[in-house]
Amino acid sequence: METADEPLLLTRIDPARNMARFYLLSVEPTLFGVIALRRNWGRIGTWGRQRLDLHDDEQAARRAQAQFLAEKLRKGYRPS
Repeated sequence: METADEPLLLTRIDPARNMARFYLLSVEPTLFGVIALRRNWGRIGTWGRQRLDLHDDEQAARRAQAQFLAEKLRKGYRPS
Protein backbone atom coordinates (compact mmCIF):
# COMPACT_ATOMS: atom_id res chain seq x y z
CA MET A 1 0.00 0.00 0.00
CA GLU A 2 1.41 3.37 -0.98
CA THR A 3 1.42 6.44 1.19
CA ALA A 4 -0.92 9.33 0.57
CA ASP A 5 0.15 12.02 -1.91
CA GLU A 6 -0.30 15.73 -1.42
CA PRO A 7 -3.99 16.69 -1.31
CA LEU A 8 -5.49 18.62 -4.23
CA LEU A 9 -6.79 22.00 -3.08
CA LEU A 10 -9.23 23.80 -5.37
CA THR A 11 -10.77 27.21 -4.80
CA ARG A 12 -13.57 29.18 -6.40
CA ILE A 13 -13.61 32.88 -5.61
CA ASP A 14 -16.07 35.38 -7.09
CA PRO A 15 -16.30 38.65 -5.11
CA ALA A 16 -19.27 39.85 -7.17
CA ARG A 17 -21.30 36.88 -5.88
CA ASN A 18 -19.71 36.91 -2.39
CA MET A 19 -18.37 33.44 -3.15
CA ALA A 20 -15.19 32.06 -1.60
CA ARG A 21 -15.23 28.24 -1.59
CA PHE A 22 -12.69 25.45 -1.29
CA TYR A 23 -12.68 21.78 -2.23
CA LEU A 24 -9.97 19.41 -1.02
CA LEU A 25 -9.39 15.91 -2.45
CA SER A 26 -6.93 13.38 -1.02
CA VAL A 27 -6.41 9.63 -1.32
CA GLU A 28 -5.24 8.05 1.93
CA PRO A 29 -5.30 4.76 3.84
CA THR A 30 -7.62 4.34 6.80
CA LEU A 31 -6.66 2.75 10.12
CA PHE A 32 -8.25 -0.48 8.91
CA GLY A 33 -6.15 -0.81 5.75
CA VAL A 34 -8.83 0.39 3.34
CA ILE A 35 -8.13 3.13 0.80
CA ALA A 36 -10.35 6.21 1.13
CA LEU A 37 -10.97 9.29 -0.93
CA ARG A 38 -11.32 12.17 1.54
CA ARG A 39 -13.38 15.13 0.33
CA ASN A 40 -13.53 18.39 2.28
CA TRP A 41 -15.52 21.35 1.04
CA GLY A 42 -17.02 24.58 2.25
CA ARG A 43 -16.55 28.31 2.55
CA ILE A 44 -12.96 29.51 2.85
CA GLY A 45 -12.22 30.29 6.50
CA THR A 46 -14.48 27.54 7.88
CA TRP A 47 -13.91 23.86 8.66
CA GLY A 48 -16.49 22.99 6.02
CA ARG A 49 -17.82 19.49 5.57
CA GLN A 50 -16.03 16.20 5.12
CA ARG A 51 -16.79 12.85 3.56
CA LEU A 52 -14.79 9.63 3.26
CA ASP A 53 -15.54 7.40 0.27
CA LEU A 54 -14.07 3.92 0.77
CA HIS A 55 -12.62 2.05 -2.23
CA ASP A 56 -11.34 -1.47 -2.85
CA ASP A 57 -7.92 -0.32 -4.04
CA GLU A 58 -5.88 2.78 -4.70
CA GLN A 59 -6.60 2.76 -8.44
CA ALA A 60 -10.35 2.97 -7.83
CA ALA A 61 -9.82 5.84 -5.39
CA ARG A 62 -7.61 7.68 -7.92
CA ARG A 63 -10.25 7.25 -10.65
CA ALA A 64 -12.90 8.71 -8.32
CA GLN A 65 -10.53 11.56 -7.44
CA ALA A 66 -10.00 12.33 -11.14
CA GLN A 67 -13.77 12.36 -11.74
CA PHE A 68 -14.38 14.81 -8.89
CA LEU A 69 -11.47 16.96 -10.07
CA ALA A 70 -12.87 17.15 -13.61
CA GLU A 71 -16.34 18.00 -12.28
CA LYS A 72 -15.05 20.79 -10.04
CA LEU A 73 -12.88 22.27 -12.81
CA ARG A 74 -15.97 22.42 -15.06
CA LYS A 75 -17.80 24.30 -12.29
CA GLY A 76 -15.12 26.98 -12.08
CA TYR A 77 -12.83 25.74 -9.30
CA ARG A 78 -9.11 26.31 -9.89
CA PRO A 79 -6.03 24.69 -8.32
CA SER A 80 -4.49 26.72 -5.50
